[in-house]
Amino acid sequence: MNFLQVDGKKFVVAGVANKKSVAWHIAQGLKANGAEVIYTVRSAARKEQLAKLVGEAPVYICDVEHPEQIAALTESLRADGHTLIHGLVHSIAFANYPEGIRPFHETTPEQFLQSTNISCFSLIALSNALSTLFDRQASVVTIGISTTTMASESYGFMAPVKAALQSSLAFLTKSFSKFSEVRFNSVSAGLLKTSASAGIPGYIDAYLFAEQVIPRKRALATEEVANTALFLLSPRSSGITAQTVVVDAGMAINYFDRDIINKVVNG
Repeated sequence: MNFLQVDGKKFVVAGVANKKSVAWHIAQGLKANGAEVIYTVRSAARKEQLAKLVGEAPVYICDVEHPEQIAALTESLRADGHTLIHGLVHSIAFANYPEGIRPFHETTPEQFLQSTNISCFSLIALSNALSTLFDRQASVVTIGISTTTMASESYGFMAPVKAALQSSLAFLTKSFSKFSEVRFNSVSAGLLKTSASAGIPGYIDAYLFAEQVIPRKRALATEEVANTALFLLSPRSSGITAQTVVVDAGMAINYFDRDIINKVVNG
């Protein structure tokens, strides 16, 4: 028997950029377990790129910065016969650093609000738009970060935005509970080797540092994050909602590793 029990079910996956993406690995896991995957991307160029990877699988354009495109996505899905959706993967984040990473207090309102709209509010907007298509027991999973209270300079203002994203899970769960049992959870990942993260100034050094802090001395793999998301998307996790599941390979418990302390103190 298929343990995850997702065979024959439909899932919308938003945010695949390439084969390094968390969303890509989640989609591959869903397909391997017999599920049908429907993709959404933000532009025609991304659709063309993704179509080369997914073949005949449906790919829709939905730039979440534009409410009319979110509404159009729902209508397109319905028109194409996708009238019962069993889950949504929200792997969308964006931050604009036109002058590079600057001190947090110099963040502009335009930067912060745009990032919040795309990275956080889009989860609320997509969930609302798809609410009429969701199975009563659908599962929604977003991708967060392992900590939103550590002031990592290389991450700019994204941690507060991700904090808002993770906080919204409880409110979405409560709101949807008035008419369904749809669940909302976050897989909050440690540092990963993805194309998006590689473009963040200072990220590579932080990633190499994380490798040393992780107790097993081996970096977190994207597949490990995706596997947790697969579980949360499946009926096997039916008792879990409004939760942030941290997947960091134990990094957060090992900052005072003796070897690292010795390197810092003794040079």
